[in-house]
Amino acid sequence: MLEVSELSVRYGLHVALADVALNVGAGEIVVILGANGAGKTTLLKAIGGLVPALPGARVALGGRDLAAMPPHDIVEAGVALVPEGRSLFGELTVAENLLLGAYARRARAAEAANRARVRALFPRLSERLAQTARTLSGGEQQMLAIGRGLMSAPDILLLDEPSLGLSPLLCTELFRALVRVREGGTGILLVEQNVKQSLDVADRAYLIEGGRIVGHGMAAELKNEPAVQRAYLGAAEVHG
Repeated sequence: MLEVSELSVRYGLHVALADVALNVGAGEIVVILGANGAGKTTLLKAIGGLVPALPGARVALGGRDLAAMPPHDIVEAGVALVPEGRSLFGELTVAENLLLGAYARRARAAEAANRARVRALFPRLSERLAQTARTLSGGEQQMLAIGRGLMSAPDILLLDEPSLGLSPLLCTELFRALVRVREGGTGILLVEQNVKQSLDVADRAYLIEGGRIVGHGMAAELKNEPAVQRAYLGAAEVHG
């Protein structure tokens, strides 16, 4: 289980996160909901070690403290971040991008099994193995980004806006794939602008505002919460 507590991040004088606490269990999808600038991306980057947390923060996976680790050791511990914008190696092929995802020591022995798992999740990638990543469609690039993250054999997968820019059909395909990832036992912490679909597949959700967690609960319950509907699901427009 991923456990986060007292996680604060400051950019100069700006407090981006303040005493954030959350947890993600094995085989669980947890979604973070919040407006632009609420601290969602900073939260994922802080867990992944890409931005420094203030002293006193605790980030632990299976009881092992990750807070002081560099990013590559956090990957070795079992946490993989798929950032917004995908950050693929555009001039490398699909197969080469996947191979780089398996660079972590924890993933090398199971490279073939993980590659087969990714190709089963995203069959389209099997047809594109020799194609350079930059020539893929947006949806295929997102599949590859998630596949590369899964190649590191993570216990927890951090996803930042995976459906951004995708068509409704590809969004549906993506969320179905995330459910299958969960069924394989991998926990997912998801930042996603498609609130309705993310709540449909998530187990739990946290609400973040101004860098602070202001609410949390079961996804099915929050989906029917009037305040959540008004803030995130456009209920005010639907009901006039």
